[in-house]
Parts: sequence; C-alpha cells; structure tokens
Amino acid sequence: MAQRRKINSFPMEDTNWRNQSAVSIFLIVGLSETPDPQILLFLVFLAIYLITVIGNIMILSVISIDQRLHTPMYFFLANLAVVDIFLSSVTVPKLLYILITAQKSISYAGCVTQLYFFQLCMVVECYILTVMAYDRYVAICFPLNYTLIMSRAVRIRTVLACWASGVLNSVVQVVSVSHLNFCSPNKVDHFFCDVTPLFKLSCSDTKVGEGLFMIVVVVAGMGPLIFILVTYGRIIAAVTNISTSKGRQKTFSTCASHFLVVSLYYGSGIFSYIWPSSTYAMDKDVKVVAVMYTIMTPMLNPVIYSLRNREVKRAMRKAMGIP
Repeated sequence: MAQRRKINSFPMEDTNWRNQSAVSIFLIVGLSETPDPQILLFLVFLAIYLITVIGNIMILSVISIDQRLHTPMYFFLANLAVVDIFLSSVTVPKLLYILITAQKSISYAGCVTQLYFFQLCMVVECYILTVMAYDRYVAICFPLNYTLIMSRAVRIRTVLACWASGVLNSVVQVVSVSHLNFCSPNKVDHFFCDVTPLFKLSCSDTKVGEGLFMIVVVVAGMGPLIFILVTYGRIIAAVTNISTSKGRQKTFSTCASHFLVVSLYYGSGIFSYIWPSSTYAMDKDVKVVAVMYTIMTPMLNPVIYSLRNREVKRAMRKAMGIP
C-alpha cells in the first residue's frame, strides 16, 4: 500500500512541474487592463512625448549655438537633456503602441532590453543631478576657483563616470533578471518592464536579485540624494552670509530650477521604489507616480529651466529671432 501511494504521487508532482511552462513572451498590463484601444490617453501621451523631445532638443540647440552658455552649468544641463530624451523614449513609444493597438505582448528579449536602458537612464539622471548640485555649490561657495575646479577635463570625466555607473548598474540588473525563471502567469503589472514587477513574476528565488536592487537604490538613489541635500545645506549657509537681499535672491535663483527638478524626480522615484513591495502589484498609485518620474519629469525639465533661467530665455529668443 505504501509502495502504491509513493508510485501514484510521482506523476502528480511531475504534472505540477510541467504546468510551470517557461515564459518567452510577456504581457504588459499598461495603465489599465482594458482590452480596447484608449485613444484619449494615446493623444495625451503622444503630446507629452513630442513636447519632451522638442523641448530637450531646443535646450541642446540653444546651448550649442550660444557661446555665453558654454559654461559648466549648461554643459551638465545639456547632458541632462540627452538623458531625458533617452528616458522618455525607452518607455513612451511602447506605451503609445499599447494604447492605440491594445496589443500588450513584448518578447523576453525586448523586455530585458527595455529594462537595461531604463535602468541606465535612471541612474545616469540621478548622478547628473548630483553633479549639477555640486557645480552650483562650487560656483557659490568657491567663485574664485570655480573655473579651475570645474575645468573642461573635469566636466568630461565626470559625465563619463556618470554614464559608466549607469552601464554598470544596468548590467548588474539585467544579469540578475536573466538568471531567473519565469512561469505562468506572464502579465507585467506595469506600463514598462522594470525590475520589481519582473521579480513578482519569477518562480525562482529572487532574494539575491532583490538584494542587489536595494543596494543600487541606496548607492545610486539615496546616496546622491543625501549628497544633494548636504550640498544645498551648505549653499543656504553661504547665501545667508550675503549682505544684500538682491544678492541673496540672485544666488538662490540660480539654484531654484535645479532644486525643483530634484524634488520632482526624487520625490516620485522614492515613493515608487521604497513603497512596500507586498502592495506593489495592487497599488494603482505606483503607476501614477511612475508616470511622473519616467514621463512627466523629462517633459518638465526643459520647461522649468527655460522659464526660470534668464540666460536660457534670452538665448532662445535670439535663436528664434525675437528681440
């Protein structure tokens, strides 16, 4: 009897193993699970994407044309514009395709590729914003040595280090995900392929991958944020020593745009990635917040810098032939 029970249990275990079929195609849920095309949302996100690309290209063009903007601050702003174009282009075109066709499938290779470039852009943007904060700190606290400290060679090496850090992070994340096994169901509960929803789908042990991801969040996310906050604390301390209110206002105005961008980007990013993972798949707010730092922030960056920066506005008027 015991022998018969043992023999009968083996096929059942084998059947359960076979039911865990390998996944080669994912279904991206998108912003909602509706099976029909969403024309209104398509038009909204198409407009946002066009504004993002055109706005950041205008920033790049103005900085390259106007010799007065060939300074360290605008060099880093140009790199931020490049990252914003890439970041928006990684997620929005696929989202637009889903919204207009209701075809939500994406291949495993396509998903991993999107993950790679998304993580690359996210980390590079974090470090570029950090470097921009340091640039303002040097300009305000060490104005006489600013040109020497932020020399052309230093600027180029700094930007290359930002991109190298982004590539390293992306490789680590892709390798950790590529070693996972994915079983049914194959629905990615997001509007793009990111690390956390892919961990949710895996039928493998994800502890190592999740640990590596949290290290990245701390090193590439929280570390730069703490550095930025400390830097702005020193800037505020230095500005309070300026005798005239006009001088303080002028100095603060050079930092206001950057601080606003940092607040939007890090505020939404922290909410999304520090949010308890147990509620990630169920919480609709996470997707809304993800729209902010992946789609809205790249669009708002050129608007914020152009509206609050007199030099950029003057260069834009000159480029368009407006007196």
